[in-house]
Amino acid sequence: PYVKDFLEEPMKASFPNTTFIDARLSTATSPLAAGHDAVCLFVNDNGKEEIIDTLADAGVKYIAMRCAGFDRIDLEACERRGVRIARVPAYSPYAVAEHAVALLQTLNRSTHVAHNRIKSGNFMLSGMVGMDLYGKTAGVIGTGKIGAILCNILNGFGMKLLCHDISENPEVVALGAEYVSKEELMARSDVISLHAPLLPSTYHMIDEKAIDAMKPGCILINVSRGGLIDTDALIGGLKSGKVGGACLDVYEHEGGIFFRDYSARSMKARMTSMDNTFALLDSYPNTLITPHSAFLTQEALDNIARTTIANLWEMTNGEDLTNEVKVRK
Repeated sequence: PYVKDFLEEPMKASFPNTTFIDARLSTATSPLAAGHDAVCLFVNDNGKEEIIDTLADAGVKYIAMRCAGFDRIDLEACERRGVRIARVPAYSPYAVAEHAVALLQTLNRSTHVAHNRIKSGNFMLSGMVGMDLYGKTAGVIGTGKIGAILCNILNGFGMKLLCHDISENPEVVALGAEYVSKEELMARSDVISLHAPLLPSTYHMIDEKAIDAMKPGCILINVSRGGLIDTDALIGGLKSGKVGGACLDVYEHEGGIFFRDYSARSMKARMTSMDNTFALLDSYPNTLITPHSAFLTQEALDNIARTTIANLWEMTNGEDLTNEVKVRK
């Protein structure tokens, strides 16, 4: 429902024939796009080759992603069928960076545990000891817009900054950050936050080897892409105590879980659709998981609506696409 709340009015003001379809995009539902020139998709919508073919056969010429990510879209199939794609490259980097800090502080200081205890009449302090962030070392992998904003926030806490990226960001260097190898960052950081795109070169960048190299008790944050972390390796690190905690807004197999409501389903339906790996990860007391909601602020939604509509105007008027996504040659 939140999608219609922020997008329906501005979309229909610009494109009166817009149709909102509640069903998730799939092989079975893709023919519903017939009669439309464009479809508007979100980060976990399935854009595999078969679905792209069905959309193209239905007359779809454009895909407007109302997000930055597009790793679930088969770009080669789109190129083959002449379907052009545009995305929203940045909507609120502050929202995502601030959410990373919210997760970190919640897990570190057990505020979620304290809240639940108070509600049930338990005022004990046992098991809620955290650590000062002041003076600790934060490792930030990826120092684009979001990573740089996070560095600025953590610098305000008095944390030392270690960074790793393919190129240095002068704004981050000006904060006193030190750019180091990934291996050195793992070994020295008390907190590690991931802000890299999901590419073949970054897939499972946090694997068993990386976790073995981490400083014992390190808190790991991922508000970027689930595939950056090998979940089985993370579970092993949590179980052994090498990883002190995990703050996650993404999960590598989230496509079948996130943005759905299982609470009203029967127990049998919930159990048959259960992702056992996710259930295990979520069961640990030192994990904190949110459902890919780091972006979810009013400012971000306003920016998404504006950019998505601008992208669609360019598409339908035959203009060059400012935010076009193409196959990497």
